[in-house]
Amino acid sequence: MIQTSQSPTLDGLFQRVLTRQPDAPALLDPLNKQRITGLAPRRMTFAQADRAISALATHFIESGLPANSVIGIQLPNTVEFVLTVLAAHRAGLIVALLPQLWRQAELTMALNRTGARAIVTMARIDGVNHADLAMNAAAEAFSIRHVCGFGDDLPEGMASLDLAMSNGSATKRKVIHDGRKAAAVSFDVTADGFRPVPRTHLNLIAGGLAVFLESRLKQGATLMSAFAPSSFAGLTSSLVVWLLSAGTLSLHHPFDGEVLKRQIDDDCCDTLVTPAPMALRLAEIDSSARLPTLRHVIGLWRTPEQVASSAQWTSEAASFTDVYLFGEVGLFGARRTAEGTPVPIMPGAHGAPRDVPGTSSAVETLLTPKGTLALRGAMVPVPAYAPPPPAGDSLVSQPPQDYADTGYAARLDRATGAICITAPPAGIVSVGGYRFLSHDLQEWARRLGHGALLTALPDRLCGYRLAGRAQDHARGREALSQLGLNPLMVEAFRDRNILG
Repeated sequence: MIQTSQSPTLDGLFQRVLTRQPDAPALLDPLNKQRITGLAPRRMTFAQADRAISALATHFIESGLPANSVIGIQLPNTVEFVLTVLAAHRAGLIVALLPQLWRQAELTMALNRTGARAIVTMARIDGVNHADLAMNAAAEAFSIRHVCGFGDDLPEGMASLDLAMSNGSATKRKVIHDGRKAAAVSFDVTADGFRPVPRTHLNLIAGGLAVFLESRLKQGATLMSAFAPSSFAGLTSSLVVWLLSAGTLSLHHPFDGEVLKRQIDDDCCDTLVTPAPMALRLAEIDSSARLPTLRHVIGLWRTPEQVASSAQWTSEAASFTDVYLFGEVGLFGARRTAEGTPVPIMPGAHGAPRDVPGTSSAVETLLTPKGTLALRGAMVPVPAYAPPPPAGDSLVSQPPQDYADTGYAARLDRATGAICITAPPAGIVSVGGYRFLSHDLQEWARRLGHGALLTALPDRLCGYRLAGRAQDHARGREALSQLGLNPLMVEAFRDRNILG
């Protein structure tokens, strides 16, 4: 590609590392990738990754995708995800992050809302035929012109990206490296409904810096990522932190505990990025003895209201950094005390590293008049969360809002002045990394007929878990699958004696 540099982009960061250490190890696949996808694990240097990225970028250009068009990506946490994101940026495209558990209904909505021109997927992931899912969703998204996939036995009409990588690169297109350009779109659910959240390269780099600096990672870190990449937090805590550290990124497809431990040991990983409840379990199994190479653990909290009451981190060999996630609005990190307890979060500018005077602000926290937590700063896409215009015919324009409301209920502690996050957003159910409006659950249950119930029950690890009841659970699951719904909803109707 012909590139003009104006401000940092993700591909620009990659190429800086490539120039310094082309033969250094860059990307390592999960050990069990063959089981997950049917493909053999890859281990790539920066030079090998660069050739694959250029080949994929060439394929996107020669397919006729114009610059600044959106390309949807639904891939597992494997090398192909990283290569595709960087290739899309090298071709001047914008990436739409599609969670792996999304099925046809959600895929179609996301592709239509973003006007995506292409979708990239894997033939099979964990036994699910994602190639067919992508083809069916593309048939209902009128903007889609190209459907691409990795793996074997792709359906007719789906271009093979494995073949594209083997063909090398020839076509060039002038691409301006401008960090102010749109780079990625993730998806959130707020009280106002489904919401695409676009971000620039600079937004993504700011999020990665917040995690990288607060956790005090060193250059050349070997980073193990066991967090699904299809969100702002997933992308920044893995791909962006890897580029900032100029080290090695080892990927684990969540979640197989024994494979994870073996992979950390085999790849000599010194840093682990994983959901915080899973990370805290490491302390219970004496991680310093079983995982002797670990020096940093980065725990991502999808339920930030639970941080203050979480268990103490007891490992002496590895530090622990809490990363508070607020849907797709933003995040901030706080490295734990020497005793392994969470630190108080004060309102105002939140620097990175937090306890080093004079550091630049990673994000700013504030309380809204509604008693909710709001964020602003370089990573926060404020326009994406702007409230809807007031009802009525008033011609008086509303003053611009310079923060994004997370919806999380919060208050100030009277004794310390610290922020206490007390509850998740009202009316929203969060199951792991997936959000639903609570009334949507009842709407789907009504489609199953009289007596059907779909509800959310509190869960310490995931925030909520779904449970369902119907006259015939098997027929209920089949009906929801045919509607193209997320398997979290489908499996809520598994057979059991009691609701729960």
